[in-house]
Amino acid sequence: MKYIKLVFLLTSVLILSCSEDNDDNLRLDETEPNLVIKLKFDPDQERLGNLGQPVSVAPGNAAQSPHINRMSANYIEFAPTATTALGTGEIIFEGDETTTGGAQAINFQNAVFAGNNETFLTIPLSEISTGNYEWVRVSLAYQEGNIDLLINAQELTGTLASFVGYNSYITSFNLNESTITVNDNKAQGFWAFEASGFTTQGQAPEGATTVPNPIFDSSPIPSGSCVVTGEFENGLTITGNETQDITVTLSFSINNSFEWIDVNPDGKYEPGAGEQVVDMGLRGLIPIVN
Repeated sequence: MKYIKLVFLLTSVLILSCSEDNDDNLRLDETEPNLVIKLKFDPDQERLGNLGQPVSVAPGNAAQSPHINRMSANYIEFAPTATTALGTGEIIFEGDETTTGGAQAINFQNAVFAGNNETFLTIPLSEISTGNYEWVRVSLAYQEGNIDLLINAQELTGTLASFVGYNSYITSFNLNESTITVNDNKAQGFWAFEASGFTTQGQAPEGATTVPNPIFDSSPIPSGSCVVTGEFENGLTITGNETQDITVTLSFSINNSFEWIDVNPDGKYEPGAGEQVVDMGLRGLIPIVN
């Protein structure tokens, strides 16, 4: 009798195990592939100007490549051709916006962030229209990173927060345990800085933020929008029959992307000497498909 009970118990366990395995396989089969958007910040990538052409640092200015800790975008669009007008391509992401501060603005408090080689967005491929895409447009909103500076002959490293979106509503934000309170809309080019507990903030000149767009002639973008445009090397094709994830890494050039007026011509950022920040815009975009 004990033998019969043991056989029955083992048989029940095997049946249950097989049932659980089948359930796992069923769930696996039902998992659909995704589009994964990652961010990358490359100090060695080519430095471009507004028209997508290589440029050097402006005479009388100096620049450095910051170490970007995190970034936020407010809009991502795939464009089939170089003549596809802004907003008429495949919009895959739109961030939260608000009129709390008056005019329409990016709602910074609800922004999505990602660091270097981190995932910014994951969406099912079934939600994206099938077709061939040659370009990607990314409306940048915010970037935060470390920069070197010179204060009272002492070299320090500080953290810079730069709001490069067209308009941002900000309640407050934190820089290295220092709280910056705003409670207002801020136009493109607003920045704040922290070093050794000292904080300051300012505003870059209107229109000074570089926004590379290699197809400006055929598909321009509004001034102040910070919509950076990049070309897929071999295009991006969505067939609708994908069985695996597609990863698109948005590689941004940070090659001397932090630029200032070099009052003391030593190539070092000295805010105490009245050296004003003039540009915090990224210097190019290369989308890479994996």
